[in-house]
Amino acid sequence: VQLVESGGGLVQPGGSLRLSCAASGFAFSNYDMSWYRQAPGKERELVARIIRAGGSTNVADSVKGRFTISRDNGKNTVYLQMNTLRPEDTAVYYCNAQYYIGSYLASAYWGQGTQVTVSS
Repeated sequence: VQLVESGGGLVQPGGSLRLSCAASGFAFSNYDMSWYRQAPGKERELVARIIRAGGSTNVADSVKGRFTISRDNGKNTVYLQMNTLRPEDTAVYYCNAQYYIGSYLASAYWGQGTQVTVSS
């Protein structure tokens, strides 16, 4: 099982980045996919989630209107489009996959993370 993030980097405030997470080794279309982030000295927090069926999404209030999550089940990839970036968006961004049976979390996987730095 692999989740490989890419697309991070250094960007100026107000800029944009698109993160990608390529999945392999599991039935991607059956999993809810999420992006989390962790800034230095802070807890990991949920940024955005897209469910396995129908593509329903939700995003954290702190990024609403700026970040969009999407997925391509044909490419086993989930994306995070980040616009109007702010210095407080600086963090390591992690891809997460979760498989639920009813309300039971049957399995979950994490990527290794990609650094996003917003600075002038």
